[in-house]
Amino acid sequence: MTTLRPLGPSGIDVFPLALGGNVFGWTADTSQTFAVLDAYAGAGGNFVDTADSYSVWADGNQGGESESLIGRWMAARGNRAEVVVATKVGAHPAFKGLSPTTIKAAAEASLTRLGTDYIDVYYTHFDDVSVPVEDIVAALDELVTAGKVRAVAASNLTPERLQESLDFSDREGLARYAVLQPEYNLVSRDTYEGGLQQVASRNGLASVPYFALASGFLTGKYRPGASVDSARSGSAAAHLTTVRGQRVLAALDTVARDRGAELATIALAWLASRPTIAAPLASARTPEQLTALLAMADLELTDAELSLLTEASA
Repeated sequence: MTTLRPLGPSGIDVFPLALGGNVFGWTADTSQTFAVLDAYAGAGGNFVDTADSYSVWADGNQGGESESLIGRWMAARGNRAEVVVATKVGAHPAFKGLSPTTIKAAAEASLTRLGTDYIDVYYTHFDDVSVPVEDIVAALDELVTAGKVRAVAASNLTPERLQESLDFSDREGLARYAVLQPEYNLVSRDTYEGGLQQVASRNGLASVPYFALASGFLTGKYRPGASVDSARSGSAAAHLTTVRGQRVLAALDTVARDRGAELATIALAWLASRPTIAAPLASARTPEQLTALLAMADLELTDAELSLLTEASA
């Protein structure tokens, strides 16, 4: 059985792969969504990540579709207590920004869609610099105090604003960010390494990186001359034109061949080995796509393999 990992100081233990819900209600319909969630839970997975804005970008959607599907799935399976649900506030068209009023109203809307009376991990999705960190933290603390949120978290935040928020929480004894969600992967290391990682490490935060597979590039399906049917193929294929992208792909090919594993499995295992990382975040439209992602939970790379990947991605 896969060992769960502590999610920083939150008191919550999670599977070493977080399942992204951005595709639910977008490229995965209801039956596909339920099938992916069933396969993930069946493998021991317990950490499902979504946002109130998913998937507003799809034709005909208004935002909240992913939360609603996850809520319907938990209700159908009767497993709410076994699932760690993370969602986010700040980008839904009806709840833009992070004013205290918006945070509290958005949380209520998310709770309704999820069909639950508490959110396990509640992220500020994007920072709102028009709102002082004191107001944001105080609003989040109210949700924690009311029992509506177990742990508060941040995504897309500068090191300075993150540290300022943590300092205020410590001074006032209020709810404190326990989790961080940065962009981070083998072809995008400077989006986390440096100031942001230092703040997370210094303050004991756990990180759950998004774009863990670089929009699919690190699965290895994007190759020169290959055509891929994906909504994100443009951003993924762009890495083929960079020296770093080519080096990383070659290193992944080498390790994957030696271990008899998929490239995605190797890329996620590398990420999971990095300091402060609790669980990389990746999504799947089908149970078949999920197989390679889940395999990372039981794969431990050698020091030599980690060094090869780290040097190729430098």
